[in-house]
Order: sequence, then structure tokens, then C-alpha cells
Amino acid sequence: MRAMVCTRYGPPEVLELQQLDKPVPKAGEILIKVRAATVTAGDCEIRSFKFPVLLWIPLRLFFGLRKPRVNVLGQEFAGEVEAVGTGQTAFKKGDRVYGATGLKLGAYADYLCLSGSSPIARIPEEIGFEEAATIPTGGMNALFFLRKAKIQAGQKVLIIGAGGSIGTVAVQLAKHSGAEVTAIDSKEKLDMLLSIGADRVIDYRQEDFTAEREKYDVIFDVAGKSPFTKTVNTLTPKGIYLMGNPGLNQMFRRLWATKKGNRKIIAGAASYKAEDLRQLNKLLAEGRLKPVVDQVFPLEQLRQAHRYVESGAKKGNVVIANQSLFEFSEMKQLTGGNESEKNK
Repeated sequence: MRAMVCTRYGPPEVLELQQLDKPVPKAGEILIKVRAATVTAGDCEIRSFKFPVLLWIPLRLFFGLRKPRVNVLGQEFAGEVEAVGTGQTAFKKGDRVYGATGLKLGAYADYLCLSGSSPIARIPEEIGFEEAATIPTGGMNALFFLRKAKIQAGQKVLIIGAGGSIGTVAVQLAKHSGAEVTAIDSKEKLDMLLSIGADRVIDYRQEDFTAEREKYDVIFDVAGKSPFTKTVNTLTPKGIYLMGNPGLNQMFRRLWATKKGNRKIIAGAASYKAEDLRQLNKLLAEGRLKPVVDQVFPLEQLRQAHRYVESGAKKGNVVIANQSLFEFSEMKQLTGGNESEKNK
């Protein structure tokens, strides 16, 4: 099978297309023919190994000293079940499925084996592979943090870094909870954020939200770049500050003060659970959760996709279509360039 292999840590050029053995499902596993995957900021971080200095040694030991121990990256996918291992009853051959691989990674390949108990769900009938692939990682992260805030109707919610895979789901989940949502990102992403339900948008290059008089019940910093003290002071007296991707300085500040008065400061790492994906799947099937696809690249152009994600320009999600360059070109001609219309 084809796979994009991360040969060592470094720039996108370390990704190479190789032929690997097709995996065989073990007991309790399913073999998935991958139709689509995504490029997340996390994939780029693992490939480049750009982590804070204090985390360098433990993460290097975990991921691999000289190169990634798991050398096929990719954290979320959509595809079809091609075979099932003994004792696996949750899915059957031919099922259209999507999900997250977690630290097993492996979605940048033609085939992938996962346990049937992994966070995997059947794709709703009207949803294409490329749309479905955008939901698991960003969706489960957004759900994990917003649950902690227990958002109520009428509350004011601010989402910083709202234009990425986590933020676009968070905007929609907060809106479905009845909140008034303000989304912060670059100017190029603001129209998209309004289209998925944001009530108000802010271009972070032009406006400083901490300088306003507006107070928020919940602030969710997806990007991890907001000034700690000023952000906390922008909360209402009982407000909650969700730190989705905190830097070391923010983490230390949080350890010294998990509360400021009645304000709560919450950080953590999402755990991926099948029941969480099923909850998102219900919203997706009902049309209450809208996938946001920016660009689609064929598998062979994974390097270009990584560069685009690292530029910070992506709106929502960048998708990898597991097709040859020839098939990808033919598909674009047939669909008029609208890749998300195929496989519905």
C-alpha cells in the first residue's frame, strides 16, 4: 500500500511516499480503506518536533529519539471497512466510517487497522468522506473543554483562535448551547466564522479584546497565545478560562492560581472516547454541525499540505484525499473543483 512516511524529524521534505505492507486486522480490529485524512497542527508539531524545551526530553523518549517511532502520521480519517478481525462485531465490511487514531497515528496511508472499540462512528448518509474526516480530533477537543464550562443559554462566550479545526467546532457547539459567541482570528477567516454561527468576530491584528469593556462568562483560548492576566480580567466574576493549548508560562501561572476570586482557570488534555464521537455524529447527521473544509490535497502532495497548515492561513481544515494524482485530477475535473461533493 502507499503511505507517506516521516523519515526523520524536520521540515515537510522529510515526508516521503513509500510502499508498505498492507496491514492485517487482528482479533477485535477492523481494516479500514482510508479515503480521506486531515493535516492538523499536531501532525506538523510531531513531524518538526517543535515542542517547548522542558518537554523535549520526555516527548523525544515517547515519540522516538532520532525519528518518529510511528513513522506514518495522521490523526483522523474517513473510509470504508474492508475486513474485520475475529470477535469484532461493532462494524461490518462495507461500513462507511470515520474516527480518530489517537497516538497510534497512521492515517496517511491507503489502509489502517484499529480496534473496533476506538473512537469510530458510521458516517451519516449525506456526509462525504472529506467532510467527515474533519470532525473527530477538533470535535472531541472542543467538546472536552466546553463541557467543563457547562455553558448556559444567554452566556457570553469568547473563542480565541476560532478559525481552526477545534475552534470551528467550538463556535458551533457554544452556539447550540444558546450562548452569544464572539470569535477571534485573522481577518481572512472572519466571514467563515460568521457563516457557522458566530455572533461577533474580531480581527486580532486590529483589535485587542482585553482593552474592551466587554466581559465574558467563558473564554476558550484554542491557540494558547492570549495574555494570561489580561484574559482572566476580561472574565465576569464567576467566569471560566479554558486553556486549550497553553504555553509553559501560562501553565505555571495556572498552577499558582487555579482560581482568581470565583473565576476558574481550566487546562487539560482531551481523551478521545467513542461516546463523544457518537454525540458529535448525531449533530452532524442532524445538520447542526457543519464541517469546514478549506483545501483538499492528494496524498502525494502531503508536503504542500503541511506547509499550508504551518503558514497559519487555513480556514477550518485541510484534507488529504487518498487518491493518486491522476485520480485526484480526474475527480476535480468531474466535480468542477468541488472535491467535497464526491463520495456522498
